[in-house]
Amino acid sequence: MKKKIYTRMTIISVIFTIITMIASVGIFYNMYRSQVMEDLKTHVHILKTTEAVLEYIEKDFDPKIDNLRITVIDSDGKVEYDSNADIGSMENHGNRPEVKQALKTGSGSAIRESGTLEKNTYYYAEKMNDGQIIRVAKEAGNLWQFGAQIFPIFLVVFILAIGVSLVVAKLLAKSLIKPIELMAQHLEDDKATETYEEIQPFMDKIHNQHKALKKSSKMRQEFTANVSHELKTPLASISGYAELIETGMAKEGDIQHFASEIHKSANRLLSLINDIIELSQLDVMDHQLSTTNVSLNEEVVSCVDMLQMNAEKHNITIATDIIEKDCIIKANQEMIQEVIYNLCDNAIRYNKPEGHVWASVFKKDGNIILQVKDDGIGIPEDDLNRIFERFYKADSYVKGVGLGLSICRTITELLGGEISVVSAPGEGTCFKIVHPVRRTETAAEYR
Repeated sequence: MKKKIYTRMTIISVIFTIITMIASVGIFYNMYRSQVMEDLKTHVHILKTTEAVLEYIEKDFDPKIDNLRITVIDSDGKVEYDSNADIGSMENHGNRPEVKQALKTGSGSAIRESGTLEKNTYYYAEKMNDGQIIRVAKEAGNLWQFGAQIFPIFLVVFILAIGVSLVVAKLLAKSLIKPIELMAQHLEDDKATETYEEIQPFMDKIHNQHKALKKSSKMRQEFTANVSHELKTPLASISGYAELIETGMAKEGDIQHFASEIHKSANRLLSLINDIIELSQLDVMDHQLSTTNVSLNEEVVSCVDMLQMNAEKHNITIATDIIEKDCIIKANQEMIQEVIYNLCDNAIRYNKPEGHVWASVFKKDGNIILQVKDDGIGIPEDDLNRIFERFYKADSYVKGVGLGLSICRTITELLGGEISVVSAPGEGTCFKIVHPVRRTETAAEYR
């Protein structure tokens, strides 16, 4: 990773340096053009202040000194003097841009390129008091020639810039990677690695994701181990009883008993497999469920009536407590029925003799609340935070496989609700499900 960052930063530095140098050539060239034109303007001003310009030029001016060309043009565009050419063979200059501008505004300038000479000619002209135009011209190299002249200087600068870029890129790459390397070394620590303020949220996110993945991996391992254990127990029972019957070691009077035990183990195994399949389906299920308007008050009353016989079998009294009408939510009816049944059934099974179970539905603070309460054996405080985990079994509360409450929580969260539990050993347990009302549902809509 460090090598990749170093390489990319180096490439970016080289590209940036090249672009900067190209831009600098353009800037310096424009400055050079402006300076040449200013020099020509200065020469013209000097000539304008000289009396008898033509006489001065012919006697005292040497065009070779400054590589200048001086031309004097009358108001009609006729060339009266040129320091580099025979005026007899020269055409009228009245249409030259710099001359036309000088005649109109008093001064003019132009740059013309020569394709054959690969040079540019700079022109500056001013109108004198007598109406004549004095023009000064100078040949100078074009952009490519200018670039060739300064290339050695730029080459040295480029090499130095690249050298500095390589060193800086290496230091920056090392500085950026160091916090990540430290975090990798201390990923198991509870405290996140301190680093630059700008990337601290990124580091914290990685640290938290690692903890979440570690927890998830541990849960998967525990799930696999628990599934294996729970499957082995009924299978071993079935296999053992079947072997006794197959080998003739079972007495005739015990065969019916063994068959009953095989049947119980098979049912337990089938129930476990169904719960595992249901949890797997819920894990991959999206939120686009088939929903309808469900009356919680009616579902609770129906469930309590259904469990009356089972409650009497366990010497438990089950009844409704608070039932408010029109407690209607948008949900999947079968899932809601399963949640209510599981909570009420658990309250019956894990209760004490002559215990009570109360089921309630009411509205509070804009929410619809489903509550199942008992005065049974209760759940130890150490187990409350884990009671909804898959296959977790509180010794005093869950004697079965430990998937029912996990299914209840998964369904509740899938339907947009929240489930919680309050319990005290020897006093009882209260499960509460809160469903927020997202839109107004009326009894008329339900019916």
